[in-house]
Amino acid sequence: MRLATFDNEKYLEEQAANISQRAEGSEKLYLEFGGKLLWDWHAARVLPGYDPNVKIRLLSRLKDKAEVILCIFAGDIERKRIRGDFGITYDASALQIFDQLGDWGVSVAGVVITRYEDQAAADQFGSLLERRGVKVFRHRPTKGYPSDIDRIVSPEGYGANEYIPTTKPIVVVTGPGPGSGKLATALSLLYIDNLAGRKASYAKFETFPVWNLPLKHPVNIAYEAATVDLADFNCVDPFHLEARGETAINYNRDVEIFPVLRRILERVSGGEKTYRSPTEMGVNRIASGIVDDPAAREAARQEVIRRFFRHSCEYAMGVAEKPVLARIQAILDELELKPEDRRVVVPARLEAAQALEAGKGNQGICVGAALELPDGTIMTGKNSPFLHAASAVVLNAAKRLADIPDRIHLLPPVVTASIANLKRDVLGRHSVSLSLDETLIALSVSAAMNPAAQAAMESLKSLAGCELHLTHIPAPGDEAGMRRLGLNATSDPYFAGNNLFLA
Repeated sequence: MRLATFDNEKYLEEQAANISQRAEGSEKLYLEFGGKLLWDWHAARVLPGYDPNVKIRLLSRLKDKAEVILCIFAGDIERKRIRGDFGITYDASALQIFDQLGDWGVSVAGVVITRYEDQAAADQFGSLLERRGVKVFRHRPTKGYPSDIDRIVSPEGYGANEYIPTTKPIVVVTGPGPGSGKLATALSLLYIDNLAGRKASYAKFETFPVWNLPLKHPVNIAYEAATVDLADFNCVDPFHLEARGETAINYNRDVEIFPVLRRILERVSGGEKTYRSPTEMGVNRIASGIVDDPAAREAARQEVIRRFFRHSCEYAMGVAEKPVLARIQAILDELELKPEDRRVVVPARLEAAQALEAGKGNQGICVGAALELPDGTIMTGKNSPFLHAASAVVLNAAKRLADIPDRIHLLPPVVTASIANLKRDVLGRHSVSLSLDETLIALSVSAAMNPAAQAAMESLKSLAGCELHLTHIPAPGDEAGMRRLGLNATSDPYFAGNNLFLA
């Protein structure tokens, strides 16, 4: 049974109070949201019990005095940048965020296409939104940034950007991911407001690193593991230590840019003294919600191992470079961890080895899978001519959860034969083995005529948040199915075949 290590209500209460306090004394508070506004799965894995949508719950709680500006970098639209947690592009993610904010009753003042330079894809995206009645603003790159302060804080710098009218005292500036242009958008509006005599202020909503946890706390180290591709690292905030005599944790990019940002903020506010450190600038009460520190430490260690597998696979696929692999290995070593400390790794490898020894591999490649159920039971599965390993282990897990005997088939031969015929004779596929995505569809068809399959399908909801490991990189259909089930999946960095194209 999973035990919560995080109290969402306590965190919501403290974070909401802290934001309201920051808004006092200003007509407008521009609050930059660091990290993901929606579906923050990293936080949910590191802090079991953390609601991945707790931030939007916070905004819903503040909706009478808060609204949102949604930023997206034109370059991300142009190159079709992908969000790894959802497998969708950043522009699709922006649309998803817009819709979900509306579902929660949070108003959106507009969408800003940042660092816009007449990209065709950005124009198309903007036109789509405008034709659906959404207000779209286009901000070009800030002239002089980051070194020429006189030019940045001037009519041709921040002043050149189109102003975004808002009606509420707290304006949350967010985006689908890092590099969306949130800071420049917030500071542009701050500049224009103060120039017009409207008192405005700026703060940053933070989650990680946690400023009031130790530098080497596993939760903070897990943040480093999550950002190795950005070359981020945590450090003691030297400005905070000097100004207040207390140790606070921040990360290198915020510390490095702070002297410039402080000068910009002081110039924007007409010489008024502002934050003394990047930590002071942040609104971060995440530590208040941690109710079981040892459990949070262990969950963070497990997240580091997951990140190790992820980056190892990305290296195998040509997405990551050697320095990223070396950095994640160093973090693993720092915590004295090894890949096998993840409970599902060894059982998956043993399943593949036993299948290989028995000569039951599919096309000569034996893939093993292991899945840990909520009660700690480890289920295993392997590939076959009919099922991918991910499909086999999920069906085995569903049987266990629904208390269905092994001898009962969840997928009747008439269903699997029909799908095999479609794949082989109609679609011209060489393999008829069902991916997890296909298996879930087959199970739903079977459920219409088989009570056992119906019970198994209902039990799949219990798999959300469970751990799964594969001995080979999953096919796209397996990856999509695991994502839909909410599984925390990892794999060894090997391909399940010699084909260069994964289908």
